[in-house]
Amino acid sequence: MQAHQPLPVEWSTDATANRRDSYFAASQSKFVPFAEPLVFKKGAMQYLWDADGRKYTDLLGMNVCISVGHCHPRVVDAAMQQAQDLTHCTTMFYHPVPAHFAQELAATMPKGPKGDIEWVVHFTNSGAEAIDLAMTMARTYTGNLDLLALRTGYHGPTAAAQSITGIAGWRHPGMPGNVAFVPEPNQYRGIFGATTQPYLDEIDRVIATATTGRIAGIVIEPVQGYGGVIETPKGYMSGAAERVRAAGGLFIADEVQSGFGRTGDNMWGFEADDVIPDIVVMAKGIGNGFPLGAVVARKQIAAPMAEKFLFHTYGASPTSCAAGRAVLAVIRDEALQQNAKTVGNALLARLKDLQTRHKAIGDVRGRGLMLAIEMVKDRASLEPDKETTAAVFENCRKAGLILSKSGPFQSVLRMVPPLCLSLADVDQVADGLDQAFCALS
Repeated sequence: MQAHQPLPVEWSTDATANRRDSYFAASQSKFVPFAEPLVFKKGAMQYLWDADGRKYTDLLGMNVCISVGHCHPRVVDAAMQQAQDLTHCTTMFYHPVPAHFAQELAATMPKGPKGDIEWVVHFTNSGAEAIDLAMTMARTYTGNLDLLALRTGYHGPTAAAQSITGIAGWRHPGMPGNVAFVPEPNQYRGIFGATTQPYLDEIDRVIATATTGRIAGIVIEPVQGYGGVIETPKGYMSGAAERVRAAGGLFIADEVQSGFGRTGDNMWGFEADDVIPDIVVMAKGIGNGFPLGAVVARKQIAAPMAEKFLFHTYGASPTSCAAGRAVLAVIRDEALQQNAKTVGNALLARLKDLQTRHKAIGDVRGRGLMLAIEMVKDRASLEPDKETTAAVFENCRKAGLILSKSGPFQSVLRMVPPLCLSLADVDQVADGLDQAFCALS
């Protein structure tokens, strides 16, 4: 096959910003993070380089999509080899790569105390589409319409996914209904404080007052991502699942951000509470940057969906699935789950040290390589400090760190780096954050 030169690209930051501002729709303008444009030209594992050649440590993982490292050679090679043979094959036909990947994903799921749980996989194009499908699957299986979701939870930008998202800034007109919200068990600023039982009791109250009494399910992020890295406390997911199942519903775990070993202790966030979901939603890190999502469900729960057509155009793309298979292999072969635990613990300790020296830091939290710093104006009142967060965020860029602002008040710095972040990076990250805070004065 004749080699062709790629189409020309102008790497000037100003030219790129002008083109984007001219031709991108207004709906994409809000998501620009920094005051001045930033154009990335290259990535390698946990590092990025901008158009001017400056190096950054990526603590964002391109919104948690980069799991095993930018341009990881095994993932790139797997996708390239498949793309050269057959770039896309519609799910109307059989192909071995997505079939293998489905088997390998199912194998990561718990089999239950009797070892008899069977799991099946439906590949989608994105996490939001996977959420939509999980909602439809739960309603189809149970025959119930009402769903429960958590306040400050984020599940995607599609209309259905927005309807179960509990952050005003992510909700737009025209969302479908039949959703009731329960308070998130936030151990720092939750309405019931740092306890679990009142949050579970509230699930019973909401079922009794804001639904028909029979529900389709509850959707929970084991660790809320955009909500500000809010970890569900021990006993919450298992208690929620018990109450929801008693009302005829299913437990849906949204692992889009917390899955694939990110929390360090487990492959999946729900495993921290010894609970087995009925449906698991995954995306982002599943393809290490290749567009892909999946719904993994108990076989009997997925079965009723056979009655009508439903497919996602690129959902089982052999190219993306080849990348996904490589991601699972790299997590295993390079012990990235353990690395997330080791490096995450070391970085968390340094963040807690920063908390003792910078009064703007109200809380430091997280597990594995899913960490957060929350800013407050006063540690007693817990009033969110959006302005300081924004200033530190900008200073982090100057210090060569890329992370994100999150939380319902945009007062949280969220750190979700590629799982290959090393112990050698911890000092540089902590020192850079320290510089960012010190530059405030």
